[in-house]
Amino acid sequence: MLAADGDGGYNGPAANMDTSEEGGNEGKDQKKQGTRVFKKSSPNGKITVYLGKRDFVDHLTHVDPVDGVILVDKEYLKDRKVFSHILAAFRYGREDLDVLGLTFRKDLYIASAQVYPPQPAEQKPLTRLQERLIKKLGQNAYPFFFEMPKNAPSSVTLQPAPGDTGKPCGVDYELKAFVADSIEEKAHKRNSVRLAIRKVTYAPSTPGPQPFAEASREFMMSANPLHLECSLDKELYYHGEPINVNVQITNNSNKTVKKIRISVRQFADICLFSTAQYKCPVAILETEDGFPVGPSQTLSKVYTVCPLLKNNLDKRGLALDGKLKHEDTNLASSTIMTKDTTRENLGIVVQYKVKIRLIVAYGGDLSVELPFTLSHPKPETPPPSPKPDRAQEAPVDTNLINLETSTMSRPRRW
Repeated sequence: MLAADGDGGYNGPAANMDTSEEGGNEGKDQKKQGTRVFKKSSPNGKITVYLGKRDFVDHLTHVDPVDGVILVDKEYLKDRKVFSHILAAFRYGREDLDVLGLTFRKDLYIASAQVYPPQPAEQKPLTRLQERLIKKLGQNAYPFFFEMPKNAPSSVTLQPAPGDTGKPCGVDYELKAFVADSIEEKAHKRNSVRLAIRKVTYAPSTPGPQPFAEASREFMMSANPLHLECSLDKELYYHGEPINVNVQITNNSNKTVKKIRISVRQFADICLFSTAQYKCPVAILETEDGFPVGPSQTLSKVYTVCPLLKNNLDKRGLALDGKLKHEDTNLASSTIMTKDTTRENLGIVVQYKVKIRLIVAYGGDLSVELPFTLSHPKPETPPPSPKPDRAQEAPVDTNLINLETSTMSRPRRW
């Protein structure tokens, strides 16, 4: 059971949709996995959007298509049309600061389509979800289909300060359906639907090489340098996973190393008219365990740090993964860039580095940085298969989609 989102255009009670049902051959206790569907209606109830999911994955080679259907009231439409569009925008200022027609936002990607009346030249083969929905909802349900480019920006939110109101700054996606005579006409709130969606990126299938760095520093009146070697146990980490930092110190100088400071830092490049970089520590470890390391001494030790959002809730401007209403989020995943990626089209580019710093008595500190990737594990799902031949395709079981309107009801099984 899931509730319709309340982002813009609909302020009534939540609409719950139960899609988990039993099925199978007669005489067998076999269950079929239901299809979850998000539903949202316009304030006047004349158009309703049905969407199978709100997270669309960037597979680097392609992005999951945005597909669903819109249920329309033809008597209300008369000679008007129904349009839908997807907008990705980077908001870099609060909504209450928008004055005199000037908005603190930059549109990064937009695509539009006419849903009703359908245009035969632009129609695409129906997806399995669309077939089930149209069979369930009837002839007044019309499909829409968008393919986002593979270099489209990912959803990123900048953490607001306590007391901030309105939409937070960051890159967000919005699916909108509205009634109008033409696509250029301004949509009215009463007959339009706005639904927040996200574009997410999972960890690449092949991680990069193991991060390693070394540095030396020479001191006055010392014949030999202080040498530092550091490495991570791997290049790719998942959110919530501890990071093991291998540190090897060889002190051939006449200085004494008092302690070590290890920090995980987030770098967020804001790509607008010019690129500005913001860095924020998300995990810090400062210890004297094993120290001091005096002249002609060595130290080999493994330190562990773990960057978590719950330890950084007070840091304004920290980059987080795009957030939907009433859902938790986490630190922003690393931006995966390819040779075809244009930084200006991404809005925000997020990177992470581990900085290891040796605190030396009487000055002359020594430090290195190790870049790594922070992301989500890729779900174990097979790639989409081509549509089977109609003659061999199993009949559509519309009972796998059951819509409810009661806000307090529990999921039902049939």
